[in-house]
Amino acid sequence: MNVKRNSGLWMALLGGILLWVAWPSSPLTLLVFVAWVPLLRLAEKTHSWKKFFGLSYITLLLWNVLTTWWVARASVPGGIGAFLANSLIMCIPWLAYFFTRLRFNRLVSGLALAAYWMTFEWIHLNWDLSWPWLTLGNVFAGHPNWVQWYEYTGVAGGSLWVLLSNILVHNVLLRYREEGRSPAYFKQAAAWILVLMVPIVFSLFTRQNLTLEHNKYNVVVVQPNYDPWDTKFAAGKEEMQLQELIALSQRQIDAQTALVIWPETAVPYAVLEDQLKENRFLMPLWAFLRNNPHMNLLTGLEGRRLFATRVSRYAQKLQDGSFVEGYNSAALFDSASVQIYHKSKLVPGPEVLPAFLSFLGPVFEKFGGTMGGYARDTTERVLQTTNHTFNITPAVCYESIYGDYLSRFNRKDANLICIITNDGWWGDTQGYRQHMQYARLRAIESRKWVARSANTGISCFIDPYGNIVQQLPWNKQGTIKQPIAAFVSETFYTRFGDWLYRAAAITALVLLLTFFYQLITQKNSQL
Repeated sequence: MNVKRNSGLWMALLGGILLWVAWPSSPLTLLVFVAWVPLLRLAEKTHSWKKFFGLSYITLLLWNVLTTWWVARASVPGGIGAFLANSLIMCIPWLAYFFTRLRFNRLVSGLALAAYWMTFEWIHLNWDLSWPWLTLGNVFAGHPNWVQWYEYTGVAGGSLWVLLSNILVHNVLLRYREEGRSPAYFKQAAAWILVLMVPIVFSLFTRQNLTLEHNKYNVVVVQPNYDPWDTKFAAGKEEMQLQELIALSQRQIDAQTALVIWPETAVPYAVLEDQLKENRFLMPLWAFLRNNPHMNLLTGLEGRRLFATRVSRYAQKLQDGSFVEGYNSAALFDSASVQIYHKSKLVPGPEVLPAFLSFLGPVFEKFGGTMGGYARDTTERVLQTTNHTFNITPAVCYESIYGDYLSRFNRKDANLICIITNDGWWGDTQGYRQHMQYARLRAIESRKWVARSANTGISCFIDPYGNIVQQLPWNKQGTIKQPIAAFVSETFYTRFGDWLYRAAAITALVLLLTFFYQLITQKNSQL
């Protein structure tokens, strides 16, 4: 093989590998600060946009596959489709950068790349095919001490940090190639070092003075450890699972227990949400709550509601002519009542499909999804414990990777984040580890405690600084108990959400309008 002739391919492969080895839970996080350099170099030396598109697609596809290959364990067709589609969408900001750099200097084009990529991340957080797992700011989830300033910026600040570092490294290398060790080279090298170090130093001095509402109550988290491919949804085993969840909870609760948390779909039996008290299957649960009237229970369940007419495109028609909607629900029970939240950030494919992809419904139904998709809540619904202890932000499954969405609950006076999830679909892979690590960022952004109940692990408690206080390992049944302080402090991020992404989107729009204006002006001058 002619190495020089295929240098573009090797650089594309190197970029994908660097991004992969930097990702949680790898110890090589620092490599992310140079991981985009190969792609920046390819944009500099490649003259054909088609060739650059192909090489950038290789980088991004390799990153997607190596980092999130475990998605295919739940659905091979769905996983392959996600890898191909996500990588293709990721190419858009890079193609925009490729054309922009032909008309602007390195400084402006570098800032343009940062604006384009962050705009892409923002859009990818807010549409039906959302898959923000690889948002660059997530890369620091295993190093909360580096990013305490996320209470101001959210993960968008981390994405900007990564992008600026890579742009500066690339410019330093170009400057050295063109001028050697010139004063300008040393200035840019110094600027890169400052960009690396200042956020970390600032993080060491970022400490919110938290306003304490109470601190005398404890929370119990249960990890039942049921295999979702075998035991959890097996017919005839629902009552056994419910009894075992109750028995596990009884081991830890005491007079100071305010809240018990079970994982996503801990109640695996599909129930009508307006008939929970009459449901025979749930009688042991209600008896458990009556025996512990001081305590509330947060659990996941498969919810259903009946309607006389079709109320949404997700409603399925029954034989009697009525319609039923399905939900992935979080339910907060006390001894006499229940509050329900329906998961809103749905997983593309198994839980929701845009209308133009509805024909794929039967495919995803075979992999734990629903034929019509789940319906969702249209507002952020804070669940308030009836023992006056916690106002809960309920995050079901992968909703915990949406910082701006969860911040809306905090603006409604939520003081505790509860994550209920079932990461068992992915097996013993990096998937569940990454998911747990991302929860640490939500704690920092909001300065709230996080209580996380995962069916097969990792269940844990995370303090407002992103530190894991207790955890249950993967593939182990058990319970943990922790005194939880309810903090009412509001951070800059929870007040203003993804303001940095919005600023990037405005910047990207201005740059694109300027680019097209110059292009049109040039064409008119040639007529």
